Amino acid sequence: MRRRTTRLIGAVGSLALASTLVACGSSSDTTAPLSNAADASNAKHPEWSKYTFTIGDNSGDGSEALAERTGVFDNAPYKVKFARFTYGPPLVQAAASGDIDLGSVGDVPPITGAAKEYGFKVVAVNRSLTPDQAVENIIVPKGSKLKTAADLKGKKIAVPQGSSAHGLALNALKSVGLGPKDAKLVFLDPAASATAFNTGKVDAWSIWNPQSAIAVKNGARILVKGLPPIDQTSSYYVATDKSLSDKTKRAALTDVLKRLSREFAWAVKNPDEYAQALSKEQGIPLADAKASLAAYSNRVTPVEQADIELEQKLADVFLEAGQITKKVDVKSITDNLLPAGYDSSKLKVTS
Repeated sequence: MRRRTTRLIGAVGSLALASTLVACGSSSDTTAPLSNAADASNAKHPEWSKYTFTIGDNSGDGSEALAERTGVFDNAPYKVKFARFTYGPPLVQAAASGDIDLGSVGDVPPITGAAKEYGFKVVAVNRSLTPDQAVENIIVPKGSKLKTAADLKGKKIAVPQGSSAHGLALNALKSVGLGPKDAKLVFLDPAASATAFNTGKVDAWSIWNPQSAIAVKNGARILVKGLPPIDQTSSYYVATDKSLSDKTKRAALTDVLKRLSREFAWAVKNPDEYAQALSKEQGIPLADAKASLAAYSNRVTPVEQADIELEQKLADVFLEAGQITKKVDVKSITDNLLPAGYDSSKLKVTS
């Protein structure tokens, strides 16, 4: 029996529950290349059959479409469903409340979530396979006279609050000796930010791909690239404390994460189908999905000390800038699910 996934819709700050998951139909290796993949995670665990795990899908990252295409959860001894979120902060909030069990977000949402004392942990890292390519940028409209980050002084910057793009904006300003009070950060969700940018109500927009890539294709210009040392190219998996604190459920959740990493490892080796998955989930043209594919091509690994240090440095920037009011100890919100040395890019998957 093929195990199908059902999607939940994640609204900003809330979760709208949808229909329950059903298992039906059949599949073969031709249509589901990972459904019978040989892996230790395929061991039978009847005690896991009572679980249904909800996976947070951040802005249409392809996870749901790829799960259907690869059949990676077909032989899982538990059920899975997906919840769609427009960006990271509400996903972290949903993880804290237990509405989702696992999801991937940028570098900032774990910090702002921890500052609000949400109940979650950072459990793994999504490392870019193309770390020399920015996954987000600060862009300006066609014809803008702004040339450098220093020119942002006194200007309006559209920013999804608490997102990785928020961190990019702060660090870009700091890199030229400016603070958030030296520019006007206009906090808007991604859709509202796009409207403000396209109608000239803001001077710049700090945003990730594919929105950045699409805007540039339509005439916008990159003012600041989201690359080290002012930005990270990694993202982070977060999980709810409610799942992590139960030994049996934690083991099952580790299996969920490994299967997710396997489907993305397959996707990296099948870029055309990866782009199709992104196009379907994000509702964008296939050409735009292909143009932003590098932003989604990652390898999943455990959190390392260097990651904790980068996150701690970013947390301190947010505190110094007055964007959070409580000091965050990143190490205290880190709880690796994966074994040391795990790297999804080394998994053997069929192409």
